[in-house]
Amino acid sequence: MRKHILVVGGGYVGMYSAMRLRGLIRSGEVSVTLVDPRGYMTYQPFLAEALGGAIEPRHVAAPLGQVLKGVRVLTGRVTRVDHGARTAEFQPVQGPARTIAYDIVVMAAGSITRALPIPGLAEHAVGFKTIGEAVHLRNHVLAQLAAAASTDDERIRRRALTFVVVGGGFAGVEALAEMQGLADEALRYHPEIGPAELSWTLAEANDRILPELHENLGRWTVDVLRKRDVDVRLNARLTSAADGIAELSDGTRIDAGTLVWAAGGRPNPIGAASGLPVDGIGRIRATEYLTVAGVEDAFAAGDGAAVPDLTRPGEFTAPNAQHAVRQGKLLGRNLVAYVRGRRLKPYRHAYLGSVAGLGHHQGVAQVYWIKLTGFLGWLAHRTYHLGWVPTARHKAAVLADWMLAALFRRETVRLEAVEHADEDFRQAMAALRPPAPEQPGGDARPAQTVETGGHVHPAPAPPQPGGEVRQLPAAEQDGQDGQDGQDGQGVRRTPAA
Repeated sequence: MRKHILVVGGGYVGMYSAMRLRGLIRSGEVSVTLVDPRGYMTYQPFLAEALGGAIEPRHVAAPLGQVLKGVRVLTGRVTRVDHGARTAEFQPVQGPARTIAYDIVVMAAGSITRALPIPGLAEHAVGFKTIGEAVHLRNHVLAQLAAAASTDDERIRRRALTFVVVGGGFAGVEALAEMQGLADEALRYHPEIGPAELSWTLAEANDRILPELHENLGRWTVDVLRKRDVDVRLNARLTSAADGIAELSDGTRIDAGTLVWAAGGRPNPIGAASGLPVDGIGRIRATEYLTVAGVEDAFAAGDGAAVPDLTRPGEFTAPNAQHAVRQGKLLGRNLVAYVRGRRLKPYRHAYLGSVAGLGHHQGVAQVYWIKLTGFLGWLAHRTYHLGWVPTARHKAAVLADWMLAALFRRETVRLEAVEHADEDFRQAMAALRPPAPEQPGGDARPAQTVETGGHVHPAPAPPQPGGEVRQLPAAEQDGQDGQDGQDGQGVRRTPAA
């Protein structure tokens, strides 16, 4: 009888494990369904370069339907798993929820952004974990420069040119470095703004940044950032973002026009809601064979699973891309063995090192005892990650992006209108409405206007009594697939060969 395998999440673990099942699919031994909120796998190590404009954002995303031939890819979320009944509740992006029956489940939902109850954080900060956030930040940085160049108000200008990043792991450091590189390039087209007017702050709650690297490399990175006029603040937690003012635990107050939250992730809550055994922080308890401890027909790996680290007895593998990629491949192999009644293989992988890009053709790299900084570190970062881009097509696309970036200056066009593509149409429709009647005993009310994108438009008329008020859907939150590879300190370790 053909078994049905349900894979929850399409990050590193979900995609690579499903790829290993294609042989079983062709032989008719299994059918595979993969559920993911976005329908693509994000190669997170290149998110910062997508932000900076060195790589086209689409080239860091692998469409799951294109990569996973023979796998049924559903776009939506698994909201609940009843493993006793072998069913999962699936909520598609449109339409009513439905139940999916399965024989074997793979929990690969990854992690989501670690949120803290900090006043003003939700209203004034943006995360850095998804392609959408990277594109938004790129548009936002360019828009802030344009706003500063267009205003006569000194306070508005100063605020627009102030950038704060919270989190000194790989995600935060790389995001700040690429934002700064993008801004430096865009200043060529804003001669009224001097480079010294831009303010950059990196806040880290611990006493060092990039804790996955050797301490000397962390100190070297701090020195490099400070030479670029970045105010690196260690042992400084964000305590408030109310009214857009970043308040740090060391007493610093910064009126920031841009606040980036890159302070880590946490296990996806679907693990705790699945009824499967979890540890104290919500990770599904797994064995060294990547099966769920004490549960039949269930597998788990990646950021959302507590997998024993056989190279360090008593500890668990770190939530990073280096482990997630390898766990995904082994999980797929073990699934084949499980279906065919063969012995499973334990997961064993010793941490090999990390690489990171710092923009401006600089980087840091550590592989075993070898440490590289500056241009060699940057070259190692790019070469290494290019090898792990999922498909040959995406590798070629990334290479082409780098060649164009080497030959020509960065594109500095801002496309924030894409994020509100229906705005112009709605304003045009609002202009067709008849003017409001004059008020008895007085002059007609002056027409109200709204300024957007440097243009003044008539303001939409207020809804009439009994009329329908349409509310636009909220932006999608970090979802079921947090894209394995970022740990609880904002550190994204990288896969090593």
